Amino acid sequence: EVQLVESGGGLVQAGGSLRLSCAASGFTFDGYAIGWFRQTPGKELQGVSCISSSGGSIYYADSVKGRFTISIDSAKNTVYLQMNILEPEDTAVYYCNAIHFWGQGTQVTVSS
Repeated sequence: EVQLVESGGGLVQAGGSLRLSCAASGFTFDGYAIGWFRQTPGKELQGVSCISSSGGSIYYADSVKGRFTISIDSAKNTVYLQMNILEPEDTAVYYCNAIHFWGQGTQVTVSS
């Protein structure tokens, strides 16, 4: 079965850190880009960051540059999103995506 599974969300105070994981099963990331997106109720899905399977190409949304770091462990078929200096505005459900596959999402809540 092909699936993406996110984990690592939770409740954290402003200024804190979380690390999200996106583990793939049933396929490999080879040759594809993997992206992190987030959504809050009533708002559109927002692209946060993406990485090529080689790790050589990386994109960050302006709102997270300097605070978030995306990385990939090809051996584990897992992509990570290290989120530092979290702000209440980062509160959202975070999803990972590869090809047309989406994970179930993981909630990140940042309290002020």
